[in-house]
Amino acid sequence: MNEIFLDTETTGLSPNDGHKIVEIACIETMDLTTTNRIFHKIINPQREVPDGAYKVHGFSTAFLKDKQTFDKIADEFVEFIKDRKIIIHNASFDLGFLNYELKLLRKNEIKKDNIVDSLEIARSKFPGTSNSLDALCKRFRIDLSRRTKHNALLDCELLREVYINLVGVKEPKLMFSNENLEIKPDNGKNIRKNYCKVIVSPTLEETNLHKNFLKKELKKNYY
Repeated sequence: MNEIFLDTETTGLSPNDGHKIVEIACIETMDLTTTNRIFHKIINPQREVPDGAYKVHGFSTAFLKDKQTFDKIADEFVEFIKDRKIIIHNASFDLGFLNYELKLLRKNEIKKDNIVDSLEIARSKFPGTSNSLDALCKRFRIDLSRRTKHNALLDCELLREVYINLVGVKEPKLMFSNENLEIKPDNGKNIRKNYCKVIVSPTLEETNLHKNFLKKELKKNYY
């Protein structure tokens, strides 16, 4: 099934106070594996960017001045998310802004039936603790070194990694079949062989060395 991980950056906390979207990012996945299709737009909010918002995402009024306005990218955005399950962290915030803009353009609002709020999932699994995207990344040991500012596109990728941990699925990996393995013996002819695993038991000395290493070298995992 195809999913969309979505995030926005804005000039403030509520469209009802005149605040607007300055960035939209969407990453498409299939069964949580990226398809390499993205939707990413920097948007001219047609208003000043407050200092507080600038410190969060780094988009200044001058930088945004020559970017497209929401009405110019709305159709492309709507088409990209059409008939997809949309995964958002703190969905009420992003939906509030997106549906406000869509309503101004007399377009259909995004239905909540299509939305999965990862914040709600996190709160149900980890009640009484911080469940911000940053906090969840730290909980699941996801690298945050690139996140010097809030960036919608990067946050979508971080959210995908967080969501995979939240719902308890593993990253899909390439599967190889023994039937497809070919080797070349010394005579140069291709042959097929089936392989089996051989279990090698450690010696008592190796077992004791391993136990000592775990005690001395590894930090405890509190998660």
